[in-house]
Amino acid sequence: MSVSLLVSYIFLGLTLAAPIGPVNSARLDKGIKNGFWHAWIVGTGSMIADAIFMLLIYLGLVNFLDMPIIQIFLWLFGGFVLIYSGIECIVKANNIDLAFSRGKESMLKCFLTGFIMSISSPLSILFWLGIYGSVLAKTASNYGRTDLLIYSSMIFLGLALWDIFVAAITTGFRRFLNYSSLRAISILSGLSLLGFGVYFGYQGIKALIL
Repeated sequence: MSVSLLVSYIFLGLTLAAPIGPVNSARLDKGIKNGFWHAWIVGTGSMIADAIFMLLIYLGLVNFLDMPIIQIFLWLFGGFVLIYSGIECIVKANNIDLAFSRGKESMLKCFLTGFIMSISSPLSILFWLGIYGSVLAKTASNYGRTDLLIYSSMIFLGLALWDIFVAAITTGFRRFLNYSSLRAISILSGLSLLGFGVYFGYQGIKALIL
């Protein structure tokens, strides 16, 4: 088991977490409004959902995730969650306070935001099925199943490092932003969530009709 291989799996985790998507948009919004811990806990909720997907794939329960009725439900429910969150971001954009206000929004609510966005996202499911499923197959064939847990942990560590990085960056930028730029970023985050929500809803309705 080489160090370079372990590092490559950590990097894979970072790569999986980095693309702009609903969770990163939510991290940005919560971090700007409330500070480091709120942005971090959104990512933690998302990571718990990712861990559930990894476990399901590891246990071979992919057929459950491939069921059409499950995917339709996730498309529609995920679309509802994202549209609701996007509208909330935009509506509350005018209430941002430049002073840190960590007590304003519940940490539990932030955690559930990240968790529900990830667990209800068919894109997340397909992503993990494609990426993590292939990683499992390759690792099992090359190194044996005993090493799967270690390499899976390295992927998860990469996800955690990205969560900390985004929360820190968001908090750092917040110190140098004025009211107008804070509102603009919050609105853009909301529009991003709305866009993903409309896309999810469209895919769900299309799958339901067809």
